Amino acid sequence: MTRTVAPSVTCPARMPAMPRRILVVGGGAREHALAWRLAGEHGVESVLVAPGNDAIATVPRVTCVPARPSHGPEIAALAAREDVDLAVVGPEAPLAAGVADALRAAGVPTFGPSAAAARIETSKAFCREVADAAGIRMARGAAFTGAAEARALAAELARDGRGVVVKADGLMAGKGVFVCDDAAEAAAAVGGLLARTTDDEGPVVVVEERLSGREASVIAVCDGTVALPLPAARDHKRIGDGDTGPNTGGMGAYAPIPDLDDAAVARIVREFHMPALAELARRGTPFVGALYAGLMLTADGPVLLEFNARFGDPEVQVLLPLIATPLAPVLLAAALGRLDRAAVGASPAPGAAAGPAAPAGPAAIVADDAAAVGIVLASDGYPEAPVGGDEIHGLDAATAAGALLFHAGTERGADGAWRTKGGRAITVVGVGPELATARDVAERAAARISFRGLRRRHDIAAPAEVPA
Repeated sequence: MTRTVAPSVTCPARMPAMPRRILVVGGGAREHALAWRLAGEHGVESVLVAPGNDAIATVPRVTCVPARPSHGPEIAALAAREDVDLAVVGPEAPLAAGVADALRAAGVPTFGPSAAAARIETSKAFCREVADAAGIRMARGAAFTGAAEARALAAELARDGRGVVVKADGLMAGKGVFVCDDAAEAAAAVGGLLARTTDDEGPVVVVEERLSGREASVIAVCDGTVALPLPAARDHKRIGDGDTGPNTGGMGAYAPIPDLDDAAVARIVREFHMPALAELARRGTPFVGALYAGLMLTADGPVLLEFNARFGDPEVQVLLPLIATPLAPVLLAAALGRLDRAAVGASPAPGAAAGPAAPAGPAAIVADDAAAVGIVLASDGYPEAPVGGDEIHGLDAATAAGALLFHAGTERGADGAWRTKGGRAITVVGVGPELATARDVAERAAARISFRGLRRRHDIAAPAEVPA
């Protein structure tokens, strides 16, 4: 069965042609999932990944190309030389470096925002500025360059006993957020961040109220004007079970989430994504790419925690196996600014059975009536001081257990053995008709993989963690 996630605006028309040759920029588990998905779609002839990784290189119809992912001229030259029809920029660092700008300047249809539009992620102070101008509900807080003012607000916010959140203004690979129980912890976090950053370019630390509720990720494909949402997902950022320990880049995710149905997702897009798109366009920096709203679902409704300027990792690893709509033409339509004229139908994901096509009508992304759970396996010492070089065992057994494996920090030696490279190594994804089944597949598969110092959570989508 399939279902429509949420409608877009009017004017159904023919989808732009399926891109034959696609370039994916990046080399992590997110890019592994994107390459797997795009290469498996009918009509796509080949997918190039720059630089990719050893596991991505094993995907049929995928070729990894050595290249510096954050070097715009090099990536643009590669795209021109290979005559690609679409470029998809995965990680935040290349977006911040202006790789999407370089690709567009070379005439390559590109899914990924300009460096100016990507500031909505690369600067949390800018995100707050856009949200305020657009009337988007966000956690109360402010950005600072000095410690005294930041600590003063932290002390004020801490008086109600709910704690304080301190964030680095710039990119920190998911590890620049500190959830503090009191003003003293917040003051220490402020001091630590200011000690390793400078204020040469403006605010460097953001202090916000700590909100209560469950987090949710709503990611929409955007063409500067229109936003087409994927199903809502839930990431788990803390390193330990029960949301304990420091924040990481993400230790697991599941989708869909029971506390955000399709109607709620559509409402979030209207209240969060669309105002942000309008404000960025008003500033002359239209957003083309994946706009990720990180939300807290409070008792008083959703509140924005942050916007990201790309597909989430590990969220995209659990979302792409559920999407019935052909992804490649949707991304091309967004890159060309044509989502409002795209009639998006349903098509099976790689390896899935064919489902019914979506009826003609406004553009929408269609998802299978299924669920996916992803468990991240990280290297010894992650996130503080990850180490690599440890041999990985049980990958074939995990695949035989029915899981999808998306690699990030791994490499394959000349002896054929897989080893860790440090950081998050593999996302193990289970898919099933419901969350419990998907979780069982992911857990059984993850249990078959081992390496020295392996760090993982055991409560991703556990019954106690999933709202009824």
